[in-house]
Amino acid sequence: MKIVIALGGNALGNTPEQQKHLVKETSKHITDLIEEGHDVVITHGNGPQVGMINLATEEANKQINTPEIPFPECGAMSQGYIGYHLQNAIQAELKTRNINKNCASIITQVLVDKNDEAFNNPTKPIGSFYTKEEAEKLEKSQKQTFKEDAGRGYRRVIASPKPLQIIELDIIKDMIDKGNVVIACGGGGIPVINDNGIKGIDAVIDKDKTSAKLAKDLNADLLIILTAVDKVAINYGKENQINLDTLTTTEANKYIENNEFAPGSMLPKIEACLDFVNNTNKKAIITSLDKAKEAINKNSGTTIIKEN
Repeated sequence: MKIVIALGGNALGNTPEQQKHLVKETSKHITDLIEEGHDVVITHGNGPQVGMINLATEEANKQINTPEIPFPECGAMSQGYIGYHLQNAIQAELKTRNINKNCASIITQVLVDKNDEAFNNPTKPIGSFYTKEEAEKLEKSQKQTFKEDAGRGYRRVIASPKPLQIIELDIIKDMIDKGNVVIACGGGGIPVINDNGIKGIDAVIDKDKTSAKLAKDLNADLLIILTAVDKVAINYGKENQINLDTLTTTEANKYIENNEFAPGSMLPKIEACLDFVNNTNKKAIITSLDKAKEAINKNSGTTIIKEN
């Protein structure tokens, strides 16, 4: 099968050293799928990483008057260093198992509409978590927008426009066709607009929505979104929590209407899966990293299917 795997940025740690340690374990689970004969394309989030890079450049500008790095360039940096760690770890694991494949990252641009309404209502959380008091202080001093994130604290939010076109799609296809393991669309892709040429714009595209777009464009057989939980649940965190083995598109839409899924957490994952499933009549899976192989074999995870 051709599988698009979407890794969450928070699962990769908050520092480069922590990330290097975590991706070693990540690479083992991904290589398990490659070893079974699947063609694997990996996408990943970058919320903590791009926020860290952006904050570091802002602090450097204040202290030693270095140039501030524009947000699209921060996204490109995060793609580069996350991709470097991932491909390094996966290549090492492939070598350990005597699997003759190469792995490489594509710095990927994704076209958005400059008039997307998301620019008027920033919702995408990036960077570190803050208390309410810390967030309010930063809003005043930095003129940034902060929102509460699924009960975990306050995070900076930025516009999250819809992905329209993956600019490097043909290159990605060519690499897959030649048997390579590809890492692409990191952080949802570098957001660009068409304004007398391709130009970057301050935004973060939701990585799950871009992953669904990539899976559709590649005619993938399966989209797997990896997160912190083994299964999607309703009544999450309550005494009557119910973990779901299977979720139909009709059920998913009903649960969305009932606000069962947190906007900054599970909701975009469900919406991305619905987009892929509704447009391809194929399946999507949401599960944790260490359950990916089991989920494909129907022993874990939540499988999203189209209503017959």
